[in-house]
Amino acid sequence: MKILKKILTITAITIVVIIILRNNYSMATDINTNYCQKLPVRVALFAKDLNDDYLVFLRNKFEDIQKNNEGKVVFTFYDAKFNKSVQNADIDKKLKEGIDLILLDIVDINNLGETISKITQYNVPVIVFNREPSTADVIKPYKKVLLVGADSKQAGILQGKMITEAWNSHKESIDKNKDNVLQYIMLIGEKSNETSIDRSKYSISTIQQAGIKTQELASPVLNWDTETAKSTVDALFLRYSDKIEAIISNDDSMAIGAVQALQKYGYNTGNKSKVIPVVGIDGVPEAIDLISKGFMLGTALQNPNIADVMYDIGMNLVYDRNPVEGTSYKLDETGVAVRIPFTEYTGPMFEYKIK
Repeated sequence: MKILKKILTITAITIVVIIILRNNYSMATDINTNYCQKLPVRVALFAKDLNDDYLVFLRNKFEDIQKNNEGKVVFTFYDAKFNKSVQNADIDKKLKEGIDLILLDIVDINNLGETISKITQYNVPVIVFNREPSTADVIKPYKKVLLVGADSKQAGILQGKMITEAWNSHKESIDKNKDNVLQYIMLIGEKSNETSIDRSKYSISTIQQAGIKTQELASPVLNWDTETAKSTVDALFLRYSDKIEAIISNDDSMAIGAVQALQKYGYNTGNKSKVIPVVGIDGVPEAIDLISKGFMLGTALQNPNIADVMYDIGMNLVYDRNPVEGTSYKLDETGVAVRIPFTEYTGPMFEYKIK
């Protein structure tokens, strides 16, 4: 009986030791593969303006992602209302409370390096989006930061192609003064923003390379705002009237405002004799609706959706994996950025479809 008890005791001890070793191995494996992350993953999006059409669109997409990944991820959204101090205070507070991933649409791009340096102290991964620095060197020192942005040059080129196609196919409707020169207004998002600069530059150079002469009537800086674009284009229409033959906007928000202003004067309402082509960038729902009705010429549509891209890359950063692991995305030549391609989206403004 004593021998049996000893055997049972030894067996029990052996089983306990095996369980402990197995658990320790499992914990080590979890640590090594970074699957020890507590769920849900806490993601904070800091926006310069949550009322911006593009940010509204992104917020809706992130909320859909949260619904489709219940218990795995939770998004919170912070609106700086263009106030750098408010955004800095929100970031400081959230870092102290605890956060797993930051999506940063920074108010002051010149403050990006300082903000990233602060976040580095908390070892929290960051995705910078919507605004980008003039050089990637600002974010390179931090190993857990990535820029997810659009290919602004491509977006501008696509805008130029849409205007070129319209001019070549319907010049009699666009060239109102019959001088064989495209008179246009360029709606600028921000004066010193690299995205704005590229979109403006490449849209016009594409038109000119197609052999079309151009003349810029105005290039107001409108801070990506719909209402500001609406009031500005309204004033410009009164000033230039029939001279305006196209409006090229750095984004859809300002393009929407431009269309609203033109409609006040009977343009872009479906009357084919009163049309001014307007093109934007992003593919927000309201712009898509205007395009489908023929009230706006087209937009450069992001494909794939940038919210999905940021989520996939963000989860890789949280779990300390290669940021593009398991995705179809690639890092650009800087090694710290992913560029989202655009596709053309046009409608029946002239009762035709641009291919």
